Amino acid sequence: MSKLFKSLLFLTALVSAAAWSVPASAQTLEAVRERGFLICGSSNPLAGFSQQDIDGRWSGFDVDLCRALAAAIFGNPDLIEFRSYRGEARFAPLETGAVDVFMRNGAWTMGRDIRYGARYVAPAFFDGQAFLVPNAMGVVSAYELDGVSICVADSYGEVEALDEFFFTNQTSYRAVAYEEIADLATAYRSGLCQAISASGRQLQAIRRELPDPALHRILPERISKEVLGPVVRDQDDQWFQIVRWTIFALIEAEEVGVTSLNIDSLSAARTPAVRRVLGVEGDYGAALDLRPTFMADAIRAIGNYSELYDRHFGPQTGAAMLRGQNALWANGGLFYAPPIR
Repeated sequence: MSKLFKSLLFLTALVSAAAWSVPASAQTLEAVRERGFLICGSSNPLAGFSQQDIDGRWSGFDVDLCRALAAAIFGNPDLIEFRSYRGEARFAPLETGAVDVFMRNGAWTMGRDIRYGARYVAPAFFDGQAFLVPNAMGVVSAYELDGVSICVADSYGEVEALDEFFFTNQTSYRAVAYEEIADLATAYRSGLCQAISASGRQLQAIRRELPDPALHRILPERISKEVLGPVVRDQDDQWFQIVRWTIFALIEAEEVGVTSLNIDSLSAARTPAVRRVLGVEGDYGAALDLRPTFMADAIRAIGNYSELYDRHFGPQTGAAMLRGQNALWANGGLFYAPPIR
């Protein structure tokens, strides 16, 4: 009996220690509300995604997603502090509470999703390794490339991806390898290579900095896959769902035709899907401790996903980037949102 009693005491101590070792859920929403503004970050400045003007104001795709989240929480998209972490700082600022959410971090991988106390929320941008070429080359597809010299950063498997692509396509290329992405644009402008291969978002930033972006194009194919989207701290399911359904609301709004321009005129709409997005049928905010109109507030602030994409990557930027895989599923892309019901 004595041995059994000691065993039970030991087992109880182990269970108690295990319980104390599990960190309590971080109540991010409560902290954000108490602070009075959202602290939102991205992994680095990148043209089109996050850039500062001469007065220090931030703009871009990432920044607008932050504004949408602030609108969903506060009803005011301007209650944000945006921080862009230059270099490789990606997860520590999130873990320490320096930011509430990263709107763009390293591409979504299994390792990043299960380590570092972080969770990827939902895709916000699909990408992959692509090619930037001069229009004068006369090619409109990566499958037409043959015998070309390509500037590439020899860092995260880009050269290996090129080898595999050209081997599979039974064509050839010559790699002009550099250590840093910044070197690619310099070499390309100087004629040291005929094309550049990097992620589509990096090529877009490089293209914008060229003297005449319209004379260059990003070919539509992607030879690798990358998924980018918001990242939050682990073990805060409420915050995870708030960020997730803010992103889904922008996609759903595009699907059902709700825009920042027509949203106020649709309050009398009879279509159930529209009424649910607007928050006039069903209260989908209650379970998240948000207003019934939290999705409408986000859409009113920045528009639906199409408006968001066009604002930062459309023709008016002078360097339009085709939506491709970032189009809705009904238009041949990868984007769709689960039904709001």
